[in-house]
Amino acid sequence: MTGILIGQKVKALREKAGLSQAQIAQFLGVDQSYVSKCEKGERQFQMDHLERLGSLFGLSLGDLMNEDVSVAPLQIAFRADGMQIDDLQAIADIQKIALNLEQMSVLLRESLHAAR
Repeated sequence: MTGILIGQKVKALREKAGLSQAQIAQFLGVDQSYVSKCEKGERQFQMDHLERLGSLFGLSLGDLMNEDVSVAPLQIAFRADGMQIDDLQAIADIQKIALNLEQMSVLLRESLHAAR
């Protein structure tokens, strides 16, 4: 997937979550202009930034970078206005736990199916 497509996907996820570029920038520890340029495809997100964004939006790194995977992150209800960096980190941690649980469930179903 190209940097432009990844940037567009991140923008769609960010907007769907009701977050601003400034909030994402603060979460990643970068300038807002960096996020803007990455979303436009003028720059590329660093791999560690993509991993953190995947956690925030409840997507594996592979799903975040795969253009065939639609923008349908795990949902947690929250109010994006007034969101602080600690709030975003807590959401990312919860999303990562939920994503890991989902992946473990898939593995369990596959192993049970293979045992039959």
